[in-house]
Amino acid sequence: MAKYKRTMGLDVGSHTVGIAVSDLLGWTAQGLETIRIDETSGDFGYPRIMSLIKEYDVDTVVIGLPKNMNNTEGPRVEASRSYGDRLKDLMPEIKIEFQDERLTTSQAERMLIDEGNVSRKKRKQVIDKLAAVIILQNYLDKKSKL
Repeated sequence: MAKYKRTMGLDVGSHTVGIAVSDLLGWTAQGLETIRIDETSGDFGYPRIMSLIKEYDVDTVVIGLPKNMNNTEGPRVEASRSYGDRLKDLMPEIKIEFQDERLTTSQAERMLIDEGNVSRKKRKQVIDKLAAVIILQNYLDKKSKL
């Protein structure tokens, strides 16, 4: 019997990383957590990410690329690519993919306001995790159409 692996989605920001993981069949994305990072001090949360990759038996990590609306790439895209490159150095067995994430944070915020009626304080706590879910779900949906 084939062994199924999960896919992880990351929404990498300058202060937090939202984390989501797929189900074993790769159909749906569920939010796991948001971890705090500190780019200026060099704390990127890799030990926690690596721990979750092992715990959930992940073989692919999808990192959101926050491109500009005109499809150009700015400093945050470079930071996301660097994050993926460093994770690949730490875990060479993991496949790293990148997914356009334009508007995912605003989409997540709209979902929390319109559908969840979530307070501003609570939105701030879950927005990155929900953005990671959207990034991963978009990737899974695109992959299932191939």
